[in-house]
Amino acid sequence: MPFEFFSIIFFLVFALVIGTFVFTFAKIISQWHKNNNSPRLSVNVKVVAKRAHTSRHHHEHHVHHSTSYYVTFEVESGDRMELHVPSSEYGMLVEGDEGILTFQGTRYLGFERKY
Repeated sequence: MPFEFFSIIFFLVFALVIGTFVFTFAKIISQWHKNNNSPRLSVNVKVVAKRAHTSRHHHEHHVHHSTSYYVTFEVESGDRMELHVPSSEYGMLVEGDEGILTFQGTRYLGFERKY
């Protein structure tokens, strides 16, 4: 009886982990496909916020840190969108900057500052 219970629990945990991976992978592929099918848009925006998210990943005998950068843009109607931006662009954007944002779905393509 105890071995049978352990086998059931092991299978359920294994199925949950595999299911989570499959769901995450499907979600990533779905967003990629949606972005590819979205039009490329260029709109007037204002940079209203910036944030960085740092995560740690443990590998055998060392820890790896990675940072993702996000910028919130506000369009003329007042709507806001937060996009993941490359580190090289993140440092060049300043809150209050105004310009033309080019994006495709949730994919950041570029920002041209108005001078």
